[in-house]
Amino acid sequence: MKSEFIDNRRGRGNTASMTMENKDIVERALAKLIETGDIDTLEPLLKADFVHHRPDSTSRTRAEWLAAARPVPMAEMQVEIRHMLAAGDHVVMYSKRRLPGAGPGIAVVDIWRFEDGLIAEGWEIIEPVAQAAVNFGWWKSRASP
Repeated sequence: MKSEFIDNRRGRGNTASMTMENKDIVERALAKLIETGDIDTLEPLLKADFVHHRPDSTSRTRAEWLAAARPVPMAEMQVEIRHMLAAGDHVVMYSKRRLPGAGPGIAVVDIWRFEDGLIAEGWEIIEPVAQAAVNFGWWKSRASP
């Protein structure tokens, strides 16, 4: 028996199939991005009304997010994908990224939500690896009563 879901926006579909397709899109997009260093290779994969959510509760449109990412030297970046999980219309990836000669790098969690075969929303949490120990004890800086 197939696992099925009902989604009022898209009708009926197979969850496992959709999950694998979404994961495959993210894997191929990242490979192309790292290979070419060209952030614009992602544009056709993003819905026209794509929204990128930031940890500070602000968000960017597709055009704003692409413009902000263009200066990043993607072709030089070393990306180690540690985990990639997919469920339904979401793909979550944990990676470590660094630029040669730029220190220990960053740890990143990306969450992508898909709609109609395109990325509709993205969330990105970035932590400098060198600050991980300090950030783990963020509550310790509170003044004691």
